[in-house]
Amino acid sequence: MPRATNAPSSRERRKKIVDAARGFRGRRSKLFRYAKNAVMKAQVWAYRDRKTRKRNFRMLWQQRINAAARANGLTYSRFMEGLKAAKIDLDRKVLAEIAVSDEAAFKALFAKAAAALDAKRKAAASKSVAA
Repeated sequence: MPRATNAPSSRERRKKIVDAARGFRGRRSKLFRYAKNAVMKAQVWAYRDRKTRKRNFRMLWQQRINAAARANGLTYSRFMEGLKAAKIDLDRKVLAEIAVSDEAAFKALFAKAAAALDAKRKAAASKSVAA
């Protein structure tokens, strides 16, 4: 009795892998054995780099906010502390966009953060004097 290879399903499975390897160079896009390895590796990198992209964007937003805050006279960490003291809840993505595109709005946020930071320092100083 001849061996059954389940040809339609096997061909479909292999075609799916080769189609996923479209755009790869050379035999990696044409031959199943090499395409399978290339696609598996690409999926590993894609999974890893979805996490890395979030990390990279957060660093970029922090750099932009830091540059804008330093231009106004505070460091990034002091500026963020001031925003928290002023109870302004904006995420870093939005703050970075404001810093880049709307300088007047960022200066208004900066003024509120600086005022809240000063009030916080004065309250801490009065507590330490009273104690």
